[in-house]
Parts: sequence; structure tokens; C-alpha cells
Amino acid sequence: MARTETHGPNSLSMASEDYLESIYRIMVEQDAFDTGIRSVDVAEQLDVSKASVNKAISTLKEHGMVEQTRYGRVTLTPQGCTYAKDVWHRHRTLRSFLIKELGVDDQTADDEACLMEHDLSEDTMRRWCEYLERQGIEVD
Repeated sequence: MARTETHGPNSLSMASEDYLESIYRIMVEQDAFDTGIRSVDVAEQLDVSKASVNKAISTLKEHGMVEQTRYGRVTLTPQGCTYAKDVWHRHRTLRSFLIKELGVDDQTADDEACLMEHDLSEDTMRRWCEYLERQGIEVD
């Protein structure tokens, strides 16, 4: 049974997980864990409107995953950082497997890793990642 909306006690929708992952990735790229990021950077990375990002940020705030300053900079809460880091790790691990072991092209691997990272149960994903790590599959 595929997960289409949410799973787990503090789960977010697939779309919310994508926004959270994007915020995390930008924070890593910009070394902005202390200063936060601009919502426009998320809109650019995901190729969505600023209004969509603002709605997603409101949802993430309701779930205690992000905070936003009066001037609009977005930071992850400790809970949001842990959640986002896990989603990003899943994505990178799956992407590496698809490219290195199955020979899938980079773009397809990236797109399909994004789909899989949301639909596998937490237990299955954990077991798969542990297996891949034992096999020496390095995360890109």
C-alpha cells in the first residue's frame, strides 16, 4: 500500500516534505542555519510560485517544523531539521542506488528517488538504507 498523503505520528504530506527538504537543502548550500533562507529561494528551487511557498511555510509552521522572522527569513526548528535531514538522506541514498547499481540516468533517478522517499514505510526505508550502506553504496 503506497502512502499518498501522510504517515507516522508527526507526518507531513508528500508536498510538505518536499518543501521541508528544499528548505534544508538551501540552508546547507548557503550555510544558513543561523540566518535562515528566503522563501523566494525555495520557489526558485522547486519551480513554484511564491504564494505556494508561503502556504507551505504556514503549514510547516503549524506542524512546528519551521519558524519565520518578521522579515520573512525561514529557519528550521530542531524537529524540522531532523525530519528534513532524514528525507534528504533517503533521497540521496535512493538516487545513488538507482544511478550506481541500476544505471538509471541522473534526472530520472532524481525524480524517482523523490517519489520513493515518500512512499516507502519508515521501517522499509531504514532497512533498505542500512542494506545499501552495508553494500558500500555511497550517498552522493
